Amino acid sequence: MTLETPETTAATAAPELDVQLVGIRKTYGDVVAVDGIDLDVRRGEFFTMLGPSGSGKTTTLRLIAGFEQPDAGQILLGGEDVARRPPYERDVNTVFQDYALFPHMSVGENVEYGLKVKGVGRRARQARAKEVLDVVRLGGLEGRKPAQLSGGQRQRVALARAIVNNPRVLLLDEPLGALDLKLRVQMQTELKAIQRDVGIAFVYVTHDQEEALTMSDRIAVFDHGRIEQVGTPVEVYEQPATEFVAGFVGVSNVLQRDGRRFTVRPEKIVMLEPTDPSDGYDTEPGEVREVVYVGAVTRYVVELDAGGRLTVVSQNVDSLASRTGEEVGERVVLAWRHENTFTIDTGMQKTEEVDT
Repeated sequence: MTLETPETTAATAAPELDVQLVGIRKTYGDVVAVDGIDLDVRRGEFFTMLGPSGSGKTTTLRLIAGFEQPDAGQILLGGEDVARRPPYERDVNTVFQDYALFPHMSVGENVEYGLKVKGVGRRARQARAKEVLDVVRLGGLEGRKPAQLSGGQRQRVALARAIVNNPRVLLLDEPLGALDLKLRVQMQTELKAIQRDVGIAFVYVTHDQEEALTMSDRIAVFDHGRIEQVGTPVEVYEQPATEFVAGFVGVSNVLQRDGRRFTVRPEKIVMLEPTDPSDGYDTEPGEVREVVYVGAVTRYVVELDAGGRLTVVSQNVDSLASRTGEEVGERVVLAWRHENTFTIDTGMQKTEEVDT
């Protein structure tokens, strides 16, 4: 089922954009939380703001919501600048990590609350709440209280309450952070499916790289109040634009050779015996210093003869053939394909294919 979304209004932003940030800056005293960022969120996409604590992602979300006011710049929703409008005059809703459900109300009453505030009649709001609860896979649970639900179910009630009014944009501030790992992984899949069903733009904040890669149409990687890179999960992971992105999104190796600084992902590296053929590959000989078995994969740290260390990840396809800690000290040759290596230009903070 697809819920209706608001029509885009004609204004200064391109009509396909639900959110546009132009030159947004926010400071707290001497601390620059958001440093002149520009950002576009396309209509109906799942857009994630990813970064470590203090990177500016949550502040940016709060600026879009209206909980904070920018020192400079424009915040456009559907093309209209709302930077000076209070939260209740913005066509957005926010879902927080702590759910913020009313414990004395039933599930249905929680979801209906926003409609009740707007003066929607009882029958109409009950019908709408039932429709939305069906979308979030909670149909039939209208009469339960929040205390009778699991953590994942409570989070979906909070989601239903946020989308019941058909906001243009839904803002989600680390909503899965309070869930255990197994439930969090399950909810990632469900949340993406719900977003596709409702057709509303989701702007999602997280520090979890796997979460961002799993759910997002596009990702903005934040660091120190700036955006390091915006792209699809494949673009951000396979072609990191800066050394920070390479190191923060997944695990990446950084080496410097002949005045060039470059990255290569651990899973792109093959570990060979010194006598194995390696034609067509970039290679580095070295010695295994660490072997860590982590279930599906084994992780190796290899100290290179030419200086530096590389991490290699190998899938444990055959458990009987999985390597063990007895290999520490073994001589190996690491090899990877040319196209999987990217040069980091530390001056311009861009990358390009290594020219070897």
